[in-house]
Amino acid sequence: MTSDHAEITALLYRYARAVDTKDWDLYRSVFTADAHIDYSSAGAVVGTLDEVVAWFASNVGLLPWSMHYVTNVEADVLGDTATVRAMFFNPMQLPGMTETSSCGGYYHHEMVRTSDGWRSRRLREENVWFVNGPGR
Repeated sequence: MTSDHAEITALLYRYARAVDTKDWDLYRSVFTADAHIDYSSAGAVVGTLDEVVAWFASNVGLLPWSMHYVTNVEADVLGDTATVRAMFFNPMQLPGMTETSSCGGYYHHEMVRTSDGWRSRRLREENVWFVNGPGR
C-alpha cells in the first residue's frame, strides 16, 4: 500500500468517526473549504460544506447512534489529485424506532493533496440499499 493510499484511507476512517461521534469540526477537517457534498441518493442534503454541516447538526445529530464501516478503498492517484471509491456499511438507530436500520453503498470522492494532507473537494454518496429506513 502506498503512502498516499494509506493517508486517503485514514481520511475516510476519520470521516466515519466524525459522523458517528457527531464531531462537526472533525467532519470539516476531511474536506476543502469549497467542497461540494451530495447525499441525495439517501434522500438527504446536497450543498456546500457549511450547508451540509448545518443539516447534519440538525438531522444526523438526532440519531441515537450510528456506526459507519468504510472498506474496499480504491484510490487512483495522479499527482496531487485522486479519484476515490470506497464501500460503506452503516447500521444505525433512527429516532423513535427500536429496530436497527442499516444502509450501504459507495462513497465517491475527488480528493486533492493540500499542505495539511489529503482532503475531499467533492463527495457523492451512492446509497445502494436501506433496511428499515425512514418512512417505511
